Amino acid sequence: MQFKVPQDVQREDRIVGPLTLRQLIICGIGFSMAYAIYTFVGRDYEVITALIPVIIIAIITITFAFVKPLDLVFEKYILFLIESLVLPPKRFWLKGTGDPSRLSYIPAPSAKKKINPKEAELAGVKKKKSIEEITKILDKKYQ
Repeated sequence: MQFKVPQDVQREDRIVGPLTLRQLIICGIGFSMAYAIYTFVGRDYEVITALIPVIIIAIITITFAFVKPLDLVFEKYILFLIESLVLPPKRFWLKGTGDPSRLSYIPAPSAKKKINPKEAELAGVKKKKSIEEITKILDKKYQ
């Protein structure tokens, strides 16, 4: 017997036309808030004044329901954006944490250590010697 195997199981089910359940809920909540604000503000003010907050809420609702930057839902995109602004930009992997995807945040050193001039000269001499030794080894190998 042959069975139909679904190919795209990550895709959300469509409920009404092209809208998913998530989009329907967001649109329902957002547009009902916009309508409530319009009825309350429209009683006391002119139509143009009442339309300004309604348009703002409608734009926010449409953004959260339909915009998918980087193929993510907009809520996750906003949360990742906040996380990148709050947490430090440098991440280091620590061996032995048990989870290779888990990253540890190590703050960058704020003050530089003062180096003794004699130590700096010795370090420079050591680097020059080690580079010269490496070049000699490589030259011997490829001749």
